[in-house]
Amino acid sequence: MNGQRPLAAGILRFYKGIKLDFELPEGVSVLHPYGDPEVWKVVRSFYEKFYADAGNRVILFGINPGRFGAGITGIPFTDPIRLERDCGIVNPFQKRPELSSEFVYEVVNAWGGGADFFRHFFISALSPLGFVSGGKNLNYYDHKVLREAAAPYILKKVLAQRSLLRSPGVCFCLGEGTNYKYFRKMNEQQGLFSEIVPLPHPRWVMQYRRKQKDDYVNLYIERLRAAVDAN
Repeated sequence: MNGQRPLAAGILRFYKGIKLDFELPEGVSVLHPYGDPEVWKVVRSFYEKFYADAGNRVILFGINPGRFGAGITGIPFTDPIRLERDCGIVNPFQKRPELSSEFVYEVVNAWGGGADFFRHFFISALSPLGFVSGGKNLNYYDHKVLREAAAPYILKKVLAQRSLLRSPGVCFCLGEGTNYKYFRKMNEQQGLFSEIVPLPHPRWVMQYRRKQKDDYVNLYIERLRAAVDAN
């Protein structure tokens, strides 16, 4: 490992240090699962299992955690079903499926399974904290006050993850619409990555293009493979 510490230790420090350091707009609450002992147990198991080496990773940035995926498990795009069945990590959470997680793990398994996929990639989100309003998931960019309040926090966390994962110049944005527009503008201002490659958001695929799901899985594999081959 060339004297470098395994990534798992740094990743766990990153998530352990997650806190809300800006004021939420009225009517908006935060999803912050990392203080829950049961969540932390599976988070630790996941990252110690798949990130025990010191190699770099290409980062895939989603939007922010949702109530039925990372909001429960603490692991982006990973619901309790996929965590147990595909990652081999037994957990006590209700086995309720989440659409984005279903698609992401089709990609993971098409790549060859978690052990090889996570050796190359790190799945994250621009905001590692999720948001809820009116009992429903809220994207950071869908509320003007929240978007402006969260901007410094998002930049800080993207910078931390870029450094932590020793990321190469390319990263991926899950979402070709507003999430990509926001991320691209931030990148133009801050010079974070040499290239941000947009991919259709997993939930969009599952809601609106389910019949073409296999085509989108293949699209992900093609673009991810190109990034690994270029690294």
